[in-house]
Formats: sequence, C-alpha cells, structure tokens
Amino acid sequence: MNLPSSLKNTACKNMDKTAYYFMDKPVTYGELDAAVSKFANGLKKLGLEKGDHIALLLGNSPQFIIALYGAMRAGISTIPVNPIYTPNEIQYILENGDVKAVVALDMFVPFVDAVDAHLPKVEHYIICETGPAQTRTEYTHPKLKSFSRILEESFPVAEEVPLDDDDTAVILYTSGTTGKPKGAMLTHKNLYSNASDIGEYLRMSSRDRVITALPMFHVFCLSVAVNAPLISGATLLILPKFSPKEVFRVAKKYEATIFAGVPTMYNYLYQYEAGTPKDFATLRLCISGGASMPVALLKNFEKKFNVLISEGYGLSEASPVTCFNPLDRPRKPGSIGTNIVHVENKVVDELGNEVPVGEVGELVVRGPNVMKGYYKMPEETAATIRNGWLYTGDLARMDEDGYFYIVDRKKDMVIVGGFNVYPREVEEVLYDHPDVVEAAAVGIPDPNQGEVVKVFVVSKNESLTEEELLGYCRERLAKYKVPQEIEFLDELPKNTTGKILRRSLKEQVLKKQSSKS
Repeated sequence: MNLPSSLKNTACKNMDKTAYYFMDKPVTYGELDAAVSKFANGLKKLGLEKGDHIALLLGNSPQFIIALYGAMRAGISTIPVNPIYTPNEIQYILENGDVKAVVALDMFVPFVDAVDAHLPKVEHYIICETGPAQTRTEYTHPKLKSFSRILEESFPVAEEVPLDDDDTAVILYTSGTTGKPKGAMLTHKNLYSNASDIGEYLRMSSRDRVITALPMFHVFCLSVAVNAPLISGATLLILPKFSPKEVFRVAKKYEATIFAGVPTMYNYLYQYEAGTPKDFATLRLCISGGASMPVALLKNFEKKFNVLISEGYGLSEASPVTCFNPLDRPRKPGSIGTNIVHVENKVVDELGNEVPVGEVGELVVRGPNVMKGYYKMPEETAATIRNGWLYTGDLARMDEDGYFYIVDRKKDMVIVGGFNVYPREVEEVLYDHPDVVEAAAVGIPDPNQGEVVKVFVVSKNESLTEEELLGYCRERLAKYKVPQEIEFLDELPKNTTGKILRRSLKEQVLKKQSSKS
C-alpha cells in the first residue's frame, strides 16, 4: 500500500466524505481523488515520466496536496521547497535535485525570467493562479503552464503506474552541517508506514477534523497533519498560514478534534486574549513537535484550554516521527515520549553500544520510516545510516519506563519556530562579506520562537555596522535564518587546534541574560 492508493481506496468507499475545507469551501474525497488523477495525467502529457523530479513552491493549499499526490500517482518524486527561501537557496535545490518541473504560485513568475537560464533541466513552470479564473493570465513564456488549465484538460482517471515500496516518493532538503542542504530520499514505504503508524498511535479516525496550520512543505505537517489524517479518512481544516484568530475560529466552527503545531504556535495561542476554552471545546488532542516545549507553557496551555498536548520527536530522515508521548499511559512533561508503532529508538555511545538507562548518548533510530539515503551523497548516507540505524546527531537519555529526553543537539542546530537552522549556513553567508574575518552563529533563547540566531563577528572594517550586516543576510537567507543580533568582537574564542568555541559564546550570552533577569 502507498499514499495515492490509500487515497483512491478512501474515495471509492466514501466519495461524499469531506476531505478538506479551504477558505470555508468543502471538497469531498471523490473530488480530491479526481483532481489528483487529472494532475497525474497532466504531468504525463507534459512529458514527465516515472522517476523524474518536480518541486513544489507552494504554501498551504489544495494545490499542494493535489500536486503531491498526483506526482506520486504518476511515479514522480516531489521536492517540497519553502517558498520564502531566497532565489539563491531555491536555485541550489532545483539544480541539485535535478528538477524537471516546478509547481509554484503566480508570485513566482518574475523569478522564472531571473533564473531560467541557470536551470536548463527545468522544462516546465506550472503556475497556480491566485486571482479569479476569468482573469487568468495567458503566459507567453514557453515554459509557463497553468495549473488550473492542466486540471481542466486532463482526464479524471489515471493510468496505473506500478509503484515499488523502495521508489523515492519525496526528497526533503534539510540544512547541512557543510552549509549546503542535503536531500533526504523518502520512499513510498517510508511515508505510508509513518503516516499509518502515526494514525494508529494517535487513534485517528474518519471522525477526526485536523487543523492543518503548520507549513505543508515541512515534514511535520506533511506526515502528521496531511498524510496521517488522509489515510484515516479524516477531514483537514486547511489554513493558508498560521493565525491564532483563524485557528480559534476554525476550531469552533468546524468542531476540530486535533491540532498540530510547534511550541511557538502554542505560545501565540496561549497569549491570544480573544481565544477561549469554548473555542477548543471539541479538541481531543494537541500534538507538539519541531522543538522542545517549555514545561511551564505545556502545563499552562493545558490548564487554560483543558486539552491534552502530546509531545513527540522526529526528523526529516525518519519521515519524520519516531516518538510520541502515549495516550494510554501517563505523559512525562519534558519527554519526547516512547517508541511509536514499528519504530525503535535507543541511546548509544560513540562506538554504537547502547548506554545504560539514564546515561546520555546519541539517539539512533530504525524502522520502516528511515530514509533510503541522501540524494547524490553516498558518503553522507554511509555516515548517517550505520548497520540499519539512523544516527540523529541529537544527544538524549532514556528513563526506566522507556521515555526519551533530548538533552542537547550534537550538531549545534538552532531551531527557530520549529525550523532547523545550522550555524554553518549563516556563517557561510557572512564569510562571503568582504569585511568579515571570522563569524560564529549560535542559538539563543527567545520567548516567541524558542530560539533565534545570534552571530559574533570579527571585522577588519571598524565602520561596518550591525544593520549593514543584517541587510546583507536578509538578501541571502530565508527570514527565519537571519540573525536577530550581531555582536562585534576583537577575536573569537578558540581551542588549541584553532576551532571556534561556539559553546563558549553561547554560555556568555546565557550568563548575560541570567544576570539581567
């Protein structure tokens, strides 16, 4: 079984069941499945074949789901891309991912002229119009196609394309420690098994109505708030973007039963004065991931809204979920929970030996959800997957009841509002500035986003300002990767081998913050 086949089965059994609401408009499983088949046929008519790659530069929308499932039904691999990435970041992924077609919003059209000459492998740009159908643009650029026209001109029944469990369904680009993103190849088996196991673990059913407010291009949303509900025959309540006002409105109007979000979202919901427990009266479960939730926030949120929050853990390379706090046993605040169905976690030392209960080591994972590797990176793959175990790079411990706790991030990753930022990515940009001699990026606590990036810089130009460097970063980095603070130093702390000591810099920041409080 795979995701597009599961969708077809649900549509055949329950054609008139509402698959999703978007902008308060309901669409049935029958209508969704027909659109998916039309898009699969449309991709074939454009000359795309099984094994080709397409990229999605879309926000939360029906088009994202139709394109994703349509591509999978046609045997084509999909690369979801954060649409707020800069042109340089997008271009790298499209080049490295050998993308043949891009599905994007119409605001992407000006970008086509700027980068098309640098992307010879891209044959089609499929544009999703945001205006009324009657004002649809007639494109003159030969590579530009209309998403809606593709659906209008295609048949609703797709020719069956044989899909093997090990075929690559999605490639998720994750920030790399080398400064360049790595494409985690997730197979049909990876995605289906994780969505199915999530649904079973969280007891999802056709009666559930899931608020889909996390960004769909992010693997957390993709598996927990899209794939798992669709496998379960549930109804998605799709929000174009996260808004506390809209979350409360949609939850109340459609009697939502599940909400999934990162701690930042829960903080905004908790602080939103107009939100009341009555708005969340039908919620049976809230799911948190992407970063550790402060225990105080978890307890305050649950007390205010009288709803359970289940914290979990995952990473792109594991499709992503490996742990959740169980629903049939006591939760442990601060813990990421226990193994989900069919997935095994353990904590090991540097030699790969499991450490005793309570001791800290690296968290490793194995199961049908573990990726088959990084795209075109065999050495990185071999370093990450060893003897069938995925080495997460996160330091953790396990207690006597089998609950896991993340202790630290071995790879110095910074999590900004649930999004991963590696210090090296930011540093590489700064090192390109002619006046920067050295740079070190660290994550510092932030009450709204969990963490933000702070950078320490050594400059050879005394007149270089913080605002100038921030502007330089804004042009080259996605918004959430841009540093919130830049501090100039005469030199950066280093060890005897000359390695910059990021931990020392972070400790200085925390010490200053502590003394102020």
